[in-house]
Amino acid sequence: MTGPGPEQVSARLGATARSWFHRALAEASPATGTGPGPGTPGPTPAWQHRFASAGRACGAEFALDVRLALLVRARPSPATLARLYRHGARGERQAVLTALPLLAPPPDTGLLLVEDALRTNDTDLLAAALGEYAAAHLAPHLWRHAVLKCLFHETPVTVVAGLRQRARGDSELGRMLSAYAEERVAAGRPLPPDLTFVLALTLLPKE
Repeated sequence: MTGPGPEQVSARLGATARSWFHRALAEASPATGTGPGPGTPGPTPAWQHRFASAGRACGAEFALDVRLALLVRARPSPATLARLYRHGARGERQAVLTALPLLAPPPDTGLLLVEDALRTNDTDLLAAALGEYAAAHLAPHLWRHAVLKCLFHETPVTVVAGLRQRARGDSELGRMLSAYAEERVAAGRPLPPDLTFVLALTLLPKE
């Protein structure tokens, strides 16, 4: 699992936050995870309100782990997952992206969220989007540009799940990285710290 389990999260919270977290977990279940369908009136399940307010209730440092625990417990439908992302603040979007490998939505839903995050300049969302779900499903062209974006923003490439496997022997990625390096040198700018490492991977033979 990505992140600690509910018991570990609970153990790190203060008494008031722990009580709130336990109530939230009790409210979250596959039966309540979906909520009303598109265009269907009905109350939003209580756990989804708690998902949004996790930072206020449990503290910013624990909000991501709390939200992950709620998502795993509720097992929301792909449509609900997309709605939580689309209407969520930054922390909520980060949680949805981080949970994608755990929830395994179909690519026609999950990849739309990944691709949306990759269009932003938010390095936390970028890191969350490049987990195991992207490693398994993201098309080569988009994946290569995502790696390049990490280098551009100096986001450590350790956030890119499956980097060694996908970059190894990828001559097109190597071409893109070499061109980027040449542009940086011509502009008198330093090379990103991880560029040489990733470029070296592309020169290795495929396994």
